[in-house]
Amino acid sequence: MNETVVTLVGNAATAVDFRETATGATARFRLAVTPRRWDREQRTWTDGRTGFYTVWARRTLAANLTGSVSVGEPLVVHGRLKVREEERDGVWRTYVDIEAMAVGHDLTRGTAAFRRVARADPSLTAPTQRQKPATEMASVS
Repeated sequence: MNETVVTLVGNAATAVDFRETATGATARFRLAVTPRRWDREQRTWTDGRTGFYTVWARRTLAANLTGSVSVGEPLVVHGRLKVREEERDGVWRTYVDIEAMAVGHDLTRGTAAFRRVARADPSLTAPTQRQKPATEMASVS
């Protein structure tokens, strides 16, 4: 089967919505991706139109996202592209989803501290109020 695998760089636009289902853990959040281009005439960077993608994760990745990702954080998402169309109120809409295989913080825009999770200790992936280290770099636009 042919699949389209993509890597997106953007910011978490929503909080991670984690759910425990009969088939296992699942999580989703929205990723905002804004392309930047150099405008030769104006000699400045300009932002393009922001695209929003729903990122889906399963099992361990879903649980780890819950304790690791907050709104506004820069992320790199690698996964399978899924495009679907639905009709709502007589209007057809197109939705673009990413079935995540890997998600990480974009280290070009800050620092991160990795913690390996023991599978037997679910408290390590519980959502917490994370404090950013004083040494964390400011976002570079």
